[in-house]
Amino acid sequence: MFIFLLSGLWIGYSLFVSGIAGMLLYKMTLPPTISIWTKIGGLIANSAWNSTNSWSLTALPLFILMGEILYKTAISTKLLNGLVPWLSNIPGRLLHVNVVACSLFAAVSGSSAATTATVGKITLDELSKRGYDRKLAIGSLAGAGTLGFLIPPSLIMIIYGILSDTSIGKLFVGGIIPGLMLAGSYALYIMARAILTPDIVPESDETYTFKQKLRASRELFPVLLLIFVVLGGIYLGLTTPTEAAAIGVAGAFILAVYFKNLTWTNFNEAVLSAVKTTAMISFIITGAAFLSQVVGFVGIARSLSLFIADLNLSPYLLMFVIAIMYLILGMILDGISIVVMTLPIVLPIVVNAGFHPLWFGIFLVFMVELSQVTPPVGFSIFVIQGISGEKVGTILKATFPFFIIMILMVILITVFPEIVSFLPQKMVE
Repeated sequence: MFIFLLSGLWIGYSLFVSGIAGMLLYKMTLPPTISIWTKIGGLIANSAWNSTNSWSLTALPLFILMGEILYKTAISTKLLNGLVPWLSNIPGRLLHVNVVACSLFAAVSGSSAATTATVGKITLDELSKRGYDRKLAIGSLAGAGTLGFLIPPSLIMIIYGILSDTSIGKLFVGGIIPGLMLAGSYALYIMARAILTPDIVPESDETYTFKQKLRASRELFPVLLLIFVVLGGIYLGLTTPTEAAAIGVAGAFILAVYFKNLTWTNFNEAVLSAVKTTAMISFIITGAAFLSQVVGFVGIARSLSLFIADLNLSPYLLMFVIAIMYLILGMILDGISIVVMTLPIVLPIVVNAGFHPLWFGIFLVFMVELSQVTPPVGFSIFVIQGISGEKVGTILKATFPFFIIMILMVILITVFPEIVSFLPQKMVE
């Protein structure tokens, strides 16, 4: 599988070909009337149908489309304009723009790449022009950009919920507190840096009156309203994630019309981009589902589970080993592939160790976030490189403090799982 992946073959193809190789290498006894290729074909058809025949999965393309409409129609620029006046008096000033803008955009896009690209295109050059420390601006963008996976709606959470049979609504709500805590930790770090090394912030900057702040909030309010409608309906039990996604698409469309940013060209681009992204993710899901069936068919999953069980690791040591495994996988695979490839094997082990599937879903999202900023396949690193033109080594150095903050947050939710479970327990059923 890794040979195929490193060869540059599409991830979906790599998964399918690896599964086929596994079936051909495994010695099995078949009736004379059934060939090995018939067996493989049947298994592919079965896994492809079972992995995609889910009504919950319709939330995926809808949330992708919602984020694309907001991105292509430049509504995110309005978001930034509304934030700038409110951040002018905080230590670090506009360096907080990346964190706050990424948090808000993550709450309406669900995509880490879209969040990083959208906010980065607006903020990086602007902050450099104003004299802010470029390395800290890049690091905060890389760290905060990954919030697209954690702050709901999250594409990774939708995929995890479908594959693990966990409530997607509860996963969304479970990610709110950890997501806000992570964003708050980033903001505290920026404030501490600004206090300890004042030269990272320009000596003079624009000041705003309270009236000007309120005027700027008019551009911020519609986006906040969309976030409230999408997430509030799920939290209050009024809508399913799929219904909330449909409402989100309608809301993004209405905002684009309201701000007079909608044209046939950018709407067409948003739809086509959403179709391409959805097709890519679906192809990976079906390939991973087939490979997972092969892994179970030849007994790899059971053998691995028994091997880890025989090690008699404590629950925390087990999670440490699993975290290291995910960090290594994150260096060579993208987040979606990591989830769909490992979940059938890892989830039963984690549940048997006494951890709740809901908590593990948020833990896994954190590990995927970490994979976004680890070389050589840290997707957020590539996005930022394309935006900033900086060398990968420079970006990695700038991102390292935020990488450490993420690891500390993983430790925190592992020691105190109530951080994840508190809000889902309060949900209206």
